[in-house]
Amino acid sequence: MTTKDILQYVKNHESGKVKIAYVDIDGILRGKYISAKKFLGIAGKETSFCDVIFGWDSGDVSYNNCGYTGWHTGYPDAPARIDLHTFRRIPWENGLPFFLGEITDSKGAPAAVCPRQLLKKVLNDALQQGFKPYAAQEFEWFNFAETPQTAAEKGFQQLTPLTPGMFGYSILRSSLNNRFFTALFDQLRDFDIPLEGIHTETGPGTYEAAIEYSDILTAADRAVLFKTAVKEIAYQHGIMATFMAKINEALPGCGGHVHQSLWDKAGKKNVFYNGRDQQQMSAILRHYIAGQLYCLPQILPLFAPTINSYKRLVEGAWAPTTLTWGIDNRTVALRVLQQSETACRLETRVIGADANPYLAMAGALASGLYGIRHKLELQDAVTGNGYTDESHGVLPRTLEQATAAMKTSAVARELFGEAFTGHFVATREWEWKQHLKTVTDWEMKRYFEII
Repeated sequence: MTTKDILQYVKNHESGKVKIAYVDIDGILRGKYISAKKFLGIAGKETSFCDVIFGWDSGDVSYNNCGYTGWHTGYPDAPARIDLHTFRRIPWENGLPFFLGEITDSKGAPAAVCPRQLLKKVLNDALQQGFKPYAAQEFEWFNFAETPQTAAEKGFQQLTPLTPGMFGYSILRSSLNNRFFTALFDQLRDFDIPLEGIHTETGPGTYEAAIEYSDILTAADRAVLFKTAVKEIAYQHGIMATFMAKINEALPGCGGHVHQSLWDKAGKKNVFYNGRDQQQMSAILRHYIAGQLYCLPQILPLFAPTINSYKRLVEGAWAPTTLTWGIDNRTVALRVLQQSETACRLETRVIGADANPYLAMAGALASGLYGIRHKLELQDAVTGNGYTDESHGVLPRTLEQATAAMKTSAVARELFGEAFTGHFVATREWEWKQHLKTVTDWEMKRYFEII
């Protein structure tokens, strides 16, 4: 649709309102409804949004260690703009017009703390190097026959899974909940989040969906909106969906793997592919993989941003623990799929479903480009169990370790800038400190009677 068509749709929509949203540092949509009249007045112009969305955590508790905003600034409105190219109709709200926005600074330049702006910066770096990046994210998540009210009343314990048992790729389970399954596929498509496929994963009430590939900015927009859209569609069916990285120590975690490839600027040739190579891999792909392996320990919080993320990155749970790569190998950090020129790509398996898609894709792309720029040499591929190969190192085990590594990394600041890196690291330090204050169920069970 043209800009004129979009504005006409907004003007004519029977609701007389528009939904807008911005993405915070944790990848959470923060937004509101505004009148169509208000929207038409700001479309294509500078607007504003409260900068508290980058001044508090996922529980709306204000950071006390960040300089961007806080009590010391009074939480003013930040300059912002709506991206008309993100226009969508929300199928489950009678075609209500929806738009994503992004935060700027006082001069109209991209705000360093805005995740969407960070990805656009890295995308520009790729274009400057002569590459057009494409990507797609796939998600695993758990579904429960609960509402926010019932889950809270149960203290988020003993929740009822949508289906019992471990039943991956189940035709039976997808038939049992076919109304929900069908609604996800159809309504996501109508919301411009087309799926390549959806199926049950191994775990009670667990689904996995793969979003169609696209240019990397569109891919990140789709991924961010996918998570909230799934939750909203689930509500309509009396279901709660969660993208936590790990909900139970006895069950596999939830991945948010990102598939990526680089093409020439015209978008006609996949530069990852080399049909004359024994492994069908180009030198560019080898450098790209080497860059990600080199940078991974220094930027891991972009891929694993919460305390819970590191409960997923454990041996034998379908998530990587070592700095390894392989061809079609699901035990390594980076999995290469190179059967054809059109489909040749890298899957970064470290990324969890709880990651902010803008930051995850920015991290993957920036570190790969780093490897290309520096012509980093690639280690040998793992052909067996990647969990046992620690010869090139292991991933940090906790958010504290990973954040400390990123804080002292010159590479992180080179890739993402001082302002973003400093702000993001401070938010992860805050996250770690908040968790230290909490008395967990594990502690009660272990120590209450015995100690």
